[in-house]
Amino acid sequence: MMQTQKITAILPKELLQSVLKSTGLGITESIKQGLEHLMSAKAYENLQKCRGKYADCFKDFDLNELRKDRDEE
Repeated sequence: MMQTQKITAILPKELLQSVLKSTGLGITESIKQGLEHLMSAKAYENLQKCRGKYADCFKDFDLNELRKDRDEE
């Protein structure tokens, strides 16, 4: 089960209303989507910094762990 954390955030009202209108989601789901997008963008940025040296970029990953779901099929 995923752990959660309750937070308080002070956000510009116009920005929040605009995001809620554009996503059609509630506050929590909209913020989760935004945070996930930031994480994806950061991961992509880090990959771009590797410039083809993928061994250096993936040294923190356990390849056997990443392959588990593929091996289970």
